[in-house]
Amino acid sequence: MTSPIRLAPGDAAPDFALPTDTGETLSLKDLRGRKVVLYAYPRAMTPGCTKQACDFRDSLASLQAAGYEVVGISPDSPAALAKFRDRDAITFPLVSDPDNEVLVAYGAYGEKQSYGRTITGVIRSTFVIDEEGRIERALYNVKATGHVAKLRRDLGLD
Repeated sequence: MTSPIRLAPGDAAPDFALPTDTGETLSLKDLRGRKVVLYAYPRAMTPGCTKQACDFRDSLASLQAAGYEVVGISPDSPAALAKFRDRDAITFPLVSDPDNEVLVAYGAYGEKQSYGRTITGVIRSTFVIDEEGRIERALYNVKATGHVAKLRRDLGLD
């Protein structure tokens, strides 16, 4: 497998229309006119992904006050996402990309290092998308813990 593409500031954010944890469909076009933090994570209900989701949940009010919508994306099924949402009181949309098509388009799926091995999977990443649907920031290989606090600082919220 070749290295995934990497998005850069100014690139058009790849559009998507994916099922959510509530069974509805969410598209990036629906969020046009608002800033979006789209974050890609490997698997619902694993320790790192839970920590990251809860950090976004706990920062949601201040992110929304600054004009940002938060959306999580993973290959998990809508049913698994609903279970994750309910277990951890996740208060923002989680979208399901079971074929990894959107994750690949964002460069958030491909070869990565895991415990010294090269594997293929979701590359934990965060994308800040502006009101016109352009990439403002593309952050790859982010850490599950501490990432939301760093993002908040980078966005001037702390």
